[in-house]
Amino acid sequence: MIKHIPYLFLFISFIGVAQQGIVLDELSDAYADASLPLLKALLSIPNDAFYPEDIEENVLWCEREFSSRGFATQRISTSHAPLLLAEREHPKAKKTVLIYLQLDGQPVDSTRWFQENPYQPVIKKKNSNDEWVAVSWDSEEPKEDDWRIFARSASDAKGPVAMFLAALDAAASKDIVPNYNIKAIMDFEEELGSPRLPKAVTRNAELLKADMLIIFDGPRHISNKPTLTFGARGIATITLTTYGPVVPQHSGHFGNYAPNPALRLSKLLASMKDDDGRVVIPGFYDGVEIDKATERILKNVPDNEGEIKKRLQIVSSDKVGSYYQEAIQYPSLNIRGMQSGWIDEKVRTIIPGWARAELDVRLILESNPERLIQLVKKHIASQGYYVTDTVPTAEERLAHHKIATFTSEISYQSFRTDFDSEVGKWLTSALKNAFGENPIRIRMSGGSIPIAPFVTTLGIPAVTVPTVNRDNNQHSPNENLRIGNYREGVKTMIAILMEKL
Repeated sequence: MIKHIPYLFLFISFIGVAQQGIVLDELSDAYADASLPLLKALLSIPNDAFYPEDIEENVLWCEREFSSRGFATQRISTSHAPLLLAEREHPKAKKTVLIYLQLDGQPVDSTRWFQENPYQPVIKKKNSNDEWVAVSWDSEEPKEDDWRIFARSASDAKGPVAMFLAALDAAASKDIVPNYNIKAIMDFEEELGSPRLPKAVTRNAELLKADMLIIFDGPRHISNKPTLTFGARGIATITLTTYGPVVPQHSGHFGNYAPNPALRLSKLLASMKDDDGRVVIPGFYDGVEIDKATERILKNVPDNEGEIKKRLQIVSSDKVGSYYQEAIQYPSLNIRGMQSGWIDEKVRTIIPGWARAELDVRLILESNPERLIQLVKKHIASQGYYVTDTVPTAEERLAHHKIATFTSEISYQSFRTDFDSEVGKWLTSALKNAFGENPIRIRMSGGSIPIAPFVTTLGIPAVTVPTVNRDNNQHSPNENLRIGNYREGVKTMIAILMEKL
């Protein structure tokens, strides 16, 4: 009889976990649905960081909502938009968790959205022709998981803010009190690269002091299963301009005579990579090694390379890595935009006066950002260019055959946290208890989150808890949030509030 006790115990434990999961599902669904008006109100506030008056409305909204849930709020001043700190202490708490939330969004081109206004959230469902059609917010029809909310910042990243507030309400309704203190730091300039964040963190290190940092941002794994991401690449940017005639010239009169800056820029950019997408600038990938332990971690992510290519509608991928997870362990050099002359209905038969490319460099811990920038700059000079950081003068134009203006900015560095760190184990346990299986754990995401100052200045480990659907059109027209992901996001955050530290 005694031999059967462990099995009985395991069975009872399993039933307990299953019942907890059912209760959590019911609780999260109820509070997620009840919070949809809250999400709608938040999404209805324009949040382009280039417009301070709109950002102020977002700050006021957050102050009101967090204060009503027992948080003490405090603005951290910067030379532009403030950061907002919301703090709530709990009885017998021995640890403090810092939570990073983002409230600003990318600029919008409303002409490319399939709705009247990107800041007027619209619920849509697919019709029989696989087309998105609007559904009234007030419709009594049950909102299905696959319906979506279309609005700027629905996924990146106001959706997670509303999820967290809904989770706090759900926890309060069941007298769930975390055994740790909470500090939530809200960033209103993330899409600008959070240029004032490092100085603010340094100046307010004691105020922001915590034991660990969790980031509610980003999309889940492409499988849409519960996910934890233990790092992110940093980012730097480069603006590169080449020159032709001082003003655009008639291509009939001066074609075959005046050098074309668009052609020069194209050749210059092409010289930086081979046909397989690998950077050929010597030393660009130095310091990156994928050892066997790291490879096991990368291979444990259940990516389907065929499905990724199908989603992107590409036949083959670049060969920086042999598979997706390996590829994003390396620094990248990306052309994010180009401009020269005019196209489409404004096209003109001219030789442009200049051509410009905007580049981004995704950074990793093993690479020094300043070194990478200098490698690119030296490569440009090696191609016969006189490199300057200003618009060339007439004297410079007449003295040099090829001229390039090169400016750069390092926004923030990469970060990475061990899977077996305290925060890693805690979050893994919380998600496993919520969903009945271990979450997908990703070593490092390809994107960038400006939280490196927290990791380096405060000396705390950080993990991202992504919740939104990956196909959310982040940064693009028709950004959206799947309602099923919103519900599971609330569930995720309730589970974290319940999990003991």
